[in-house]
Amino acid sequence: MSAEQIIGAWKKKQFKPVYWLEGDEEYYIDLVMDYAEHQILDESEAGFNRTIFYGRDADWSAVVNACRRYPMFAERQVVLLKEAQQMRDIDKLTGYIENPLSSTVFVVSHKEKTVDGRSALSKLLKKKAELFVSKKIYDSKLPEWTMEMVQAKGFSIAQKALMLLVDHIGNDLSRLSNEVDKLVLNLGGEKLITEDDIEKYVGVSKEYNVFELQDALGKRDLARAIKIIRYFEGNPKAAPIQMVLPALYNYFSKAAMLFGLPGKDDKSIAAAIGVNPYFLRDYQVVARNYNYAGIEQVLLLLHAYNLKGVGINDAGTSDASLLREMVVKMMG
Repeated sequence: MSAEQIIGAWKKKQFKPVYWLEGDEEYYIDLVMDYAEHQILDESEAGFNRTIFYGRDADWSAVVNACRRYPMFAERQVVLLKEAQQMRDIDKLTGYIENPLSSTVFVVSHKEKTVDGRSALSKLLKKKAELFVSKKIYDSKLPEWTMEMVQAKGFSIAQKALMLLVDHIGNDLSRLSNEVDKLVLNLGGEKLITEDDIEKYVGVSKEYNVFELQDALGKRDLARAIKIIRYFEGNPKAAPIQMVLPALYNYFSKAAMLFGLPGKDDKSIAAAIGVNPYFLRDYQVVARNYNYAGIEQVLLLLHAYNLKGVGINDAGTSDASLLREMVVKMMG
């Protein structure tokens, strides 16, 4: 079951005795845990029937004893074990998971990693628990995910505003969700999120950002690229080199992929290189302006300057100076 399916079943009062949430994407784990904590029981029931443990401080026997209690003045009780990856002797929960109490909803969050698939606990979870594995989504899916989240709230977002937001936040679903919530709260009666809104409420300049630097490089506009880098120099937190270089590498890598594709319609080509069809033309411009050999040279430069950015083959040159030097070589 997905996180949405688990919550959907709970809304229908359909419960299983044990839910085990694990994986390296915290957003969905937190989503389910938050619902379990605040929505399964009403306020009058929660005082007697909700127990919360944290893995670092929890003793396995105390957790099991709490799970084996019967609810008071309610149909069920809820026991939550948060940060279970930090719990000692976690494998000793197997006795309870093997034979859980039907009136207890036991929900475990095990973040950052999954339980060793070879362990007895892992094998038991697959048989006896509702096991949900929360995986990181691919970077290429972030715009689609964010768009769907915005639409689910009854709003829409301009394509460029969407890319500004995603490029600025990166693969952090919790932060993306929080920023969208902030935008929605501040829009008033408007229903469309624009670049101006991203600049005003998220703090991303609509003129000076990684997205605009990509565009300047793709069009071989050296003056504009240098102007953007100068802004980065005065605002170091806006776009640190460790964020800029991977974004540029991804951008030019996708453009390079165009040379190996057979002639197809734009939608198929965009899907093949993992971009929104709306932005396909930008990558086609890069391909025309640099050709394959030029893009290959750009990728080699990005690799070399990534090493310099972490101090390899470089004696402390500033990030802005490295970027300026790199873009001049790219366009040379």
